[in-house]
Amino acid sequence: MKRTTFWALVAATLLTTACALPPSFKTAVPAKAEEPANMITPMTEKRETLVATGYAVISIQNHRNASQQRLLAIRASKLDAYRALTEQVYGQQLDANTTIADMTVMSDTFRARVEGVVYGAVLVSITPVGDDTYETTLSLDRRIVNDLRSLYIAQLSTKR
Repeated sequence: MKRTTFWALVAATLLTTACALPPSFKTAVPAKAEEPANMITPMTEKRETLVATGYAVISIQNHRNASQQRLLAIRASKLDAYRALTEQVYGQQLDANTTIADMTVMSDTFRARVEGVVYGAVLVSITPVGDDTYETTLSLDRRIVNDLRSLYIAQLSTKR
């Protein structure tokens, strides 16, 4: 009986002391006034411009004429750069689903989606890379990014 009482006291002591915080954790660190903590504040605001690069392969473009394939690849690489720029401005929605049976992964699926409006992007360059690829680089000024985000937040608030 003494052994049971001893272990009960040890368990009760551990449970009550585990919930107590040391003095250093009890004082909250005040947040900086110029940096409000919210999900909208992006990490990219430290840069003056956002830069995005898109790529497209020439040979897989759906046309028989080689010149037309090059033009389509340029267009596709530009759209890919806009997609990358939109991801930086608005973020990316990611859906993931994993099915496990008998401690083995049966299926693992991911779906990514980006949606937004981008205006004011500057075309920096369209460059052939190697023999079969085009690379397009776009840049976007931070002030325009802030405008885009403000419009997006306003649009979200009217939908509610």
